[in-house]
Amino acid sequence: MERAKQQIETLRRQLHDHNYNYYVLSQPAISDIEFDRLMRELTELEAQYPEYFDPNSPSVRVGSDINKSFTQVTHRYPMLSLQNTYSEGEVAEFYNRVKKGLNEDFVIVCELKYDGTSISLIYEEGRLTRAVTRGDGKKGDDVTDNVRTIHNIPLVLKGSDLPPYLELRGEILLPWSSFDALNRERAEQEEPLFANPRNAASGTLKMQDSRVVASRKLESYIYSMLGDALPAGSHYENMTLAREWGLNVSGAMKRCRTPEEIFDYLNYWDRERKSLPVTTDGVVLKVDSLSQQRNLGSTSKFPRWSIAYKFNAEKAVTRLESVTYQVGRTGAVTPVANLAPVLLSGTTVKRASLYNEDAINALDLHIGDSVYVEKGGEIIPKITGVEKEARFLLGDKVTFARKCPDCGTPLVRIGDEAAHYCPNSEGCPTQIKGRVEHFVTRKAMNITMGPETISLLWDKGLIRNAADLYTLQFDDLLRLERWAETSALNLLESIEQSKSVPYERVLYALGIRFVGEMVAQKLSHAFPTINLLAQASHEQLIAVEEIGDRIARSVIDFFSNAGFVDFVDRLRHNGLQFSLSEDVLAAKTDKLKGLTIVISGTFELHSRDAYKAMIIQNGGKNSGSVSKKSDYILAGENMGPAKLEKAAKLGVKLIDETAFLEMLR
Repeated sequence: MERAKQQIETLRRQLHDHNYNYYVLSQPAISDIEFDRLMRELTELEAQYPEYFDPNSPSVRVGSDINKSFTQVTHRYPMLSLQNTYSEGEVAEFYNRVKKGLNEDFVIVCELKYDGTSISLIYEEGRLTRAVTRGDGKKGDDVTDNVRTIHNIPLVLKGSDLPPYLELRGEILLPWSSFDALNRERAEQEEPLFANPRNAASGTLKMQDSRVVASRKLESYIYSMLGDALPAGSHYENMTLAREWGLNVSGAMKRCRTPEEIFDYLNYWDRERKSLPVTTDGVVLKVDSLSQQRNLGSTSKFPRWSIAYKFNAEKAVTRLESVTYQVGRTGAVTPVANLAPVLLSGTTVKRASLYNEDAINALDLHIGDSVYVEKGGEIIPKITGVEKEARFLLGDKVTFARKCPDCGTPLVRIGDEAAHYCPNSEGCPTQIKGRVEHFVTRKAMNITMGPETISLLWDKGLIRNAADLYTLQFDDLLRLERWAETSALNLLESIEQSKSVPYERVLYALGIRFVGEMVAQKLSHAFPTINLLAQASHEQLIAVEEIGDRIARSVIDFFSNAGFVDFVDRLRHNGLQFSLSEDVLAAKTDKLKGLTIVISGTFELHSRDAYKAMIIQNGGKNSGSVSKKSDYILAGENMGPAKLEKAAKLGVKLIDETAFLEMLR
């Protein structure tokens, strides 16, 4: 036992060091294969000896699927906002105010203002014990489990003589590369794109499933240190020590002693920020001396010893050459501006999104216009204005397309939605090929084929929808250009393996408008066979948690379409799974029939998702809010105070995990 404990501790130390070398220093000392081998050895030992559990083990980096509601934590030191400035004149005014307030020599530290979501990291005896979001500045959410998955946040600080209590403030960011990859994946699924890395980072940090957080490759930058016994009286020196302890501190910090040095710094980074791997929107200026910071103090909103200088969003002027329209798999039609090439944020921009008809009308666009294009924090450049005074040979006014650019069908606009749709879902080639592309994705049927192969099969007349994949013949594939036996066999084998994909993923693969991955899971558990779902009424559908009127109408419309019904029948005939597995079905009972149960808090025996599934499997209804209709609250640790108060007021009974599981015996 003692030997196993020593092995575990040695592996943890080694992996902490390798994480620091890789994610902070960018100097890996071992190969990825060797790192994975050490991690595998550690996780196997930890599974074998659970008594040596450590919440700061490197193995927690992968995250967990146990959902935890976030508890509110009061900040020991309030997280104040900074006053924003937008000109060198305002920076000079700040410098003079500090000079007048101190009446002695001082140094200003300039550092980049990273555009992410603020975080407070608490280390006790060198170990990460809590991570809290900014919240309202006085209280924030405890997101420790999610933060532990971020590789360049050390779980255990390096070095000795560490203060017993440390609070490190910083920003959590999504690097451009991770942001682009995430939006590409969402675009493939025709899910709404994140507007910018800041929104993506903020949304990711508040996700319930820490495994998803781990997969998104967030990063951190530390910019402040707080505590009762800090090692130095200088902000700059404390940040230098933080870097030595293993924290990711920007190398762009600089001490400036004159306004001219500050302006040189601002101008340099206004140019160079375009080449950084993460988003920055300005520079933070701070008085370096901590004692001088205390002397200057704070207003009710802002510290007097610091300000934020905001960069202007980068924009360029170029010519609008044409507007084209793209059709998605759901029929949504998106206008795209084609521009004369212009350099913006380090890349050549040739296209910009116009979003929808309302956006086009608001801009009053004409072909040939000189338009302002901004990128800023956006992945997709956008047109923000028109230089109307530059008009001399006015081209045609841009009006939204009235017919589908692919099949010519008149477009429709549904209710108060901003988007236009092509209603020819069964005959529009782009929509059909888009649905096949969605059908084969990893999260759906996981068939190894790309858009080029799908277009080739379409052009050769071998497929007209995804059901045709299951009738492809070996000889047909061999006749395709540049296809050999191995390629044909691999595709057919992948298609055959997809027949074992579970019902909830098959439902997602069908491509029903507004039915994403999570919605498909909820519908499959509420309606355990495709026949039950196809026959469900509007009332039955909206009774399912998080299923609203829009999704319900879309499901009903899908199963009212004879072409789609035939499509599902063909898939069923070819052996796809259209009911929950026998294991799941065997667990279904009526023990909770007629009962509405609210889940709140954190749990040890099962995850929140597991309890939701149990409620549905046993005939009950899971609700997200407490009301007069609630019969029970399945209450875990750290139950929200608002729900607790409302439950007491309405007389709703609370039960714990053990009592709930006893109900199912």
